[in-house]
Amino acid sequence: MVWLFTVDGHDWQGDRPAGRYLLKREARLRRIFWIIFLGITLLIVGALPAQQQLRSDGGCYSIVVGRDVSATGSVIMAHNEDDYIPQIVNHRKIARQTFAPGTMVHIDSGLTMEQVHQTWAFLWSEMPGMPYSDSYLNEWGVCISSDACPSREDRPSLTGPGIGRMLRRLVAERATTAREGVHLAGQLVERFGYAGSGRTYIICDPHEGWLFCAVNGRHWVAKRVPDNQVAMVANTYTVQEIALTDTTNYLGSADIIDYAASRGWYDPKTDGAFNFARAYADPSAAVNPSNIGRQWEGLRRVASDPPEHDEPLPFSVVSKNKLDVKSLMAVLRSHYEDTPLYGVDSLTGCPHGNSISTICNSETQTSFIAQLRGDMPVDIGLVWWVCLSSPCASCYVPFYFGEPAFPEAYAGESITPGEDEYRSKVEKPFTIDPTSAYWTFSSFRYNVEQRYRSIADDARRAIEAVESKALAYRADKERQAMQVWTSNQEAARKLLTDYSSAVYQDALKALKETSFSR
Repeated sequence: MVWLFTVDGHDWQGDRPAGRYLLKREARLRRIFWIIFLGITLLIVGALPAQQQLRSDGGCYSIVVGRDVSATGSVIMAHNEDDYIPQIVNHRKIARQTFAPGTMVHIDSGLTMEQVHQTWAFLWSEMPGMPYSDSYLNEWGVCISSDACPSREDRPSLTGPGIGRMLRRLVAERATTAREGVHLAGQLVERFGYAGSGRTYIICDPHEGWLFCAVNGRHWVAKRVPDNQVAMVANTYTVQEIALTDTTNYLGSADIIDYAASRGWYDPKTDGAFNFARAYADPSAAVNPSNIGRQWEGLRRVASDPPEHDEPLPFSVVSKNKLDVKSLMAVLRSHYEDTPLYGVDSLTGCPHGNSISTICNSETQTSFIAQLRGDMPVDIGLVWWVCLSSPCASCYVPFYFGEPAFPEAYAGESITPGEDEYRSKVEKPFTIDPTSAYWTFSSFRYNVEQRYRSIADDARRAIEAVESKALAYRADKERQAMQVWTSNQEAARKLLTDYSSAVYQDALKALKETSFSR
């Protein structure tokens, strides 16, 4: 599938001379082109199961920023977790644990394996009842999350049910580097077989970012994101060429190419160089406009040379600027603004009503940006910016690894609510729920969506004010914490905890003061 972004050889993008010229002269032609393109795509995907058609909510979106294009000089990882309702999201901090020799750990559905003597401390974003939706950040700065990427495998080799939910948990508990996490994940897939259709795990640390592609069964490939580039993933594999002899940048199953050839997915005589995504991805996911569109939308926002019309979307791009927390917030909130793909609900004006999934959408249950800074103490250098519900109508709040625990409002019951309970807490006139950050931010998002035309700008300004203040004060708070760290670590942790708490309270105040009367 090739995405065209030109008309009669002219570039439509507004930051180029041809684009500025075309904005008026050829706007009508562009609209006609996109109508034809989407019409053809609808015919292609029309026969697919409903969950694989234009929208791909429940799919997620991830970003890896290489350390050389990060404003801090360390890797940054970001993620939107999209899932259908009813849901709830909890955040917890789990301490180190030790185990006696011979202890076994339960994997999935009766599978067990040997437990290690000690597991590392970690921060945990938990979605009860969702086996593939949790995210983790451990004390070594290893962060792991994932995007569903269906494969075409229909004859998987599995031990019992295979491994699914526990793969990321074991990486968080055991890995001290992203590379070690990739090796561990590969060993688990080869030992038990991967239970899901397919998935890309994003595994990062302060120095490296990897995309680990698991295939249903015992096959996998991982590629390192170049230090000077940015990678983004929607819901189809993005790893293309592989070179397993280059173990600095690639890891994977030894028979990954031979197996594809044996299944008829790759013919070395006619297909040229092996392309993992082309061979292993579910074809319907690979051409889904929501997957292609979201990956393109993120890349075009940051790339120094946005992807051209005559080439497939790349695995990663060189960024035009150094990227920081604020710039990633903008990507995670995007809805194809200023492109032909932008669309809104006709009644409310909300862009979440677009027929093609947006990066930020109404099914985004939580979002995070992980600053993985390795040049300062872990308790200060690791920051998890957490946003509950859709980022465009919610606020990012920073939490430091050194904080003893998340606020009580972030750690709820580990039980998925029923749909009636969910709707009673979210789909109502907005009020602050002091016991639950998730219900508070989700209800705010719902109310903004219902009155998007009249209230979205006010809500956005209120949220931006909170985040701008948080970013402005952050450097000073961290400097104070560093000054007292060697003499009084508890005092340093309290400084950061108080700062996070203040940002959360500022966010609640901003939400409460937003008027929904219009």
